[in-house]
Amino acid sequence: MKMTGRKFGYALLLFVFVLGGCKKEQPTTSLPRSFPEAEGVSSQGIIDFLDAAAKSRHEFHSIMFLRHGKVIAEGWWNPYKPELKHTLYSTSKSFTATAVGFAVSEKQLSVNDKVISFFPDLLPDTLSPFLSNLKVKDLLSMSAGQDPDPTFTTVVKDSNWVKAFLAVPIVHEPGTKFLYNTLATYMLSAIVQKATGEKVIDFLKPRLFEPLAIEGMDWEVDPHGINCGGWGLRLKTEDMAKFGQLFLQKGKWNGKQVLPAAWVEEATTLKIYQAPDAPQSKKDSSDWMQGYCYQMWRCRHNCFRADGAYGQYIIVMPDQDAVIAITCETPDMQDEINLVWEYLLPAIKTNKLDENTALATNLKQKLSSLALPFPVEGNNSVVASQISGKTFALEPNGKHLETMNFQFMDNMCKVSMLIDSTHYNFSLGSGKWISGETTLPGPDLLLLAKAHFVGLPPAKVAGSFGWKDENTLELVLRYIESPHTESITCKFDKNKVSVDFHYSDGLNNSQPELKGVMND
Repeated sequence: MKMTGRKFGYALLLFVFVLGGCKKEQPTTSLPRSFPEAEGVSSQGIIDFLDAAAKSRHEFHSIMFLRHGKVIAEGWWNPYKPELKHTLYSTSKSFTATAVGFAVSEKQLSVNDKVISFFPDLLPDTLSPFLSNLKVKDLLSMSAGQDPDPTFTTVVKDSNWVKAFLAVPIVHEPGTKFLYNTLATYMLSAIVQKATGEKVIDFLKPRLFEPLAIEGMDWEVDPHGINCGGWGLRLKTEDMAKFGQLFLQKGKWNGKQVLPAAWVEEATTLKIYQAPDAPQSKKDSSDWMQGYCYQMWRCRHNCFRADGAYGQYIIVMPDQDAVIAITCETPDMQDEINLVWEYLLPAIKTNKLDENTALATNLKQKLSSLALPFPVEGNNSVVASQISGKTFALEPNGKHLETMNFQFMDNMCKVSMLIDSTHYNFSLGSGKWISGETTLPGPDLLLLAKAHFVGLPPAKVAGSFGWKDENTLELVLRYIESPHTESITCKFDKNKVSVDFHYSDGLNNSQPELKGVMND
């Protein structure tokens, strides 16, 4: 077939888009790449989504859009990158439920098994009828019957989370009332480990991760080495998309039935309503009122999803044969997913669309130039030169920060903080991000949980700095394998400093400014 000049140019652009958009050749373990219009998706709709995201209050970190099993758009907001993992928070729950699904298919347990049967040595002295009747499927459907959710109090004060969960009174008949309960998901992880002899992450490796060519994942554990289940899994954005695609394909991968289709159906269909008595207007406008499945949520538009705190999404769209994976930090997860329905859903068409080189070029440029803003790039050589190489001693404070040392050179600021007798060193760039690692725990929703981060590698960070005014230095540390950022504002007044820490997750921001004085 003869190729016209126009078609040749479009084909060449497609080749450049697919290979160049990822900045390096894709390994064979990656998902296949294509072009939006070639898969029946409007590039303009994706552009409109990116423009709306830029104007929103959501801080997007990555997005990957699949249609017909092919990646048609992907982007990472610098300093987030394709090769980095990202904390999934409760998106982890869907992977834990999948481990249950594998164990069920291998006859190692049943969803009708009684929870107490797995832990006979950890039961309370008195068994209530509700506890005695609690089944694995009640944990899967968030209908364990406890109220309130015992998660946060338990993981902070107790070392044996299984025993603590079993001691919490069950006030509603299991299976009858929805209550989001992350500790119930942890119990699923503990049950899988008890039944199979393997941690969930190890159990999933040959069954899920290896068939999908997912590598480098890690998962937080409790004080007894059990994966947390309800949180703590870290994966790359493409790994998230692969998981969604597996469910879209009803458990098949490369022509092989990896996960039983019957389990996929069971895990993604309605089990219980979150608020059956809610007004219809609320149900129509909320993606949290469409029903809960097995550690997945039903969505509007006949979709289902895995989701995690601050906006980590794997959205599966069966009617459109599409998957959208998003990592983000947002204060409003409903508003974030509304952008998907407003811009990306209508961009999906039934048939292949006409070529549009201009739109394709525009989209490629937008995706390749996504970036989060730096601190203000002002420079103050006078104050910088006065404090460079100097150490400030801080008054006793709740952060246990003892000293801070600043050094400025070549558009770089090196900061050393002494916390609990341990030095933590960071390099930050002016108008750029400087990558590094640290063992200093960053902002996190479950930072106070016992055994938190135990066994995980040092956190990856990206640092940048700027002068807000002649005396005010802003340091920004992005924990780039998590949704969160730490901002440190230092106000200098001759030989004194006031230091204010701000966490982007909104937690622990009530501490007063720290005061310090320059050492002689």
